[in-house]
Amino acid sequence: MSNEENFPAMTSHRPYLLRALYEWIADNGMTPHLLVDAEQPGVRVPAHTVKDGKVVLNVAERAVVRLQLDNDSVRFSARFGGVSHPVDVPMAAVVAIYARETGQGMVLPEDVGGPQPDPDGNPPPSPDGDGNGDGPGAEPTSPKRGHLRVVK
Repeated sequence: MSNEENFPAMTSHRPYLLRALYEWIADNGMTPHLLVDAEQPGVRVPAHTVKDGKVVLNVAERAVVRLQLDNDSVRFSARFGGVSHPVDVPMAAVVAIYARETGQGMVLPEDVGGPQPDPDGNPPPSPDGDGNGDGPGAEPTSPKRGHLRVVK
């Protein structure tokens, strides 16, 4: 049994990053904006706000009503051209969050899934590479550790 099977699947990290960055931007007195891929399924924004398949949304507390940043989506109501519209953005469609005044923020990383079967449906190789990590004579392996990469 591979190490990935020893642990339950984790939820997406994207909504947690989004909420943390939103709070950081707001706590610093800046205006949080979201860059959204408006061509993703489930995105509901006024059509006239979309340019080249993208839309920038001001999500500052003073600009929206009933902001919800849950694990699945970003929802709120806002005025566009003086008319109130409901907005619904699936979490997968949020490309980035940044402060309007400084541009500081983050492009949200893609979710990283576990090992996937190959196109023929064969299971992914085990961590020790022989396809049988728990058979007789198998050497114990140390738990896999996460890795971080510094991005400048």
